[in-house]
Formats: sequence, structure tokens, C-alpha cells
Amino acid sequence: MALLSRSAHRVPAQATPTDATDVTSQTGTAGTVARFAAAATRFSLGWVFLWAFLDKTFGLGYATKAEDAWLDGGSPTYGFLNFAATGPFEDFYKSIAGDAWADWLFMIGLAGIGIALIAGIAMRIAAAAGTLLLVMMWTAVLPPENNPFMDDHIIYALVLVLLAAIGAGRFAGLGTAWEKLPIVQRYPILK
Repeated sequence: MALLSRSAHRVPAQATPTDATDVTSQTGTAGTVARFAAAATRFSLGWVFLWAFLDKTFGLGYATKAEDAWLDGGSPTYGFLNFAATGPFEDFYKSIAGDAWADWLFMIGLAGIGIALIAGIAMRIAAAAGTLLLVMMWTAVLPPENNPFMDDHIIYALVLVLLAAIGAGRFAGLGTAWEKLPIVQRYPILK
């Protein structure tokens, strides 16, 4: 009887989302949904970055007119930084609007972040670079138009951090194979 009473008071160890357990590694419906949502979010956000690169490069007529395409001599930073910049950093952003170095860094960032997210590789670097780019874009339009401080740039930055933290490149991406590369194992920042 004493044996029974001792075991009756024990609570079995179970993984719950409130534990430090990675919900994306769980089996069952919750784990499957989490992995699918992480992959879909990663693809979607990657496409946002890659599309911006393609539209600005080729002037596909969405945010960038054909005559303003980067390939035709247009500047991918001039319009936004020169005409949309407001707030405490307005002078800084207007001073770099259209500079070749700013155009190149911006476009390399858009392409690199987009490709990395879609492929599921270098998630930490993509998240860091994307967060920096998004926070800079947020500071260019302070205060945001529809809220005292919050806008989509901050939300996207937080999503990037989350995707990198959970290793979302492993879900329907090349992240697992990428992480097995010797250079990535040697330098974990490349994960």
C-alpha cells in the first residue's frame, strides 16, 4: 500500500508548450502544423524580399515602373528615402538616397535575404540582415502612419528572429543538409 501511495503522487513528465520544449520537434498534429506554418511563413517572407528585389531590378510595374528599373539606371533607394523619409532620421536617409553604395547594399540584402529564406539556408545571417534592414526602413518613416510606433517592418523583423530561433530552414527547406556542411558545423553562425 505504501508503494502505491508514493507512485500515486508522482506526476509523469510531459512535454508542454510552456516547457523549454521545441514544439516543432513534437510528433502529432501540433508538431506537423507548427512545421508547416514555419515553412509557409519562411517561404512567404522570403518571397516578400525576393519580389522586392525582382521588381526594383526589372521594373515589373508593381512598386517600380519599367522606366525606373535598376537595370535601366533607376535607383532602388532614391524614391523611398528621398520622398517618404520622415521623422528624426529624415536628414540622414535623404543624404544617402540614390547613392550607389546604398543601392547596392539594399539590393544585395533583398536578394540574399529572400534566397536564404526560400531555400532555408543561413537562417541566422538572413534573420540578422533582414532585421537590420527592416528596422532601418522603420526608422526612415518614424512615426509610422497608422500607429504610434508599431508597423509591419517590426512585425516582419520579429518573425525573422522567430524563424531563425526555431531553425525553420529545416522544414521543407535545405536547412538540414546545410547544417551538415563542415563549414557550417565549424561556424554555427552560418546556420
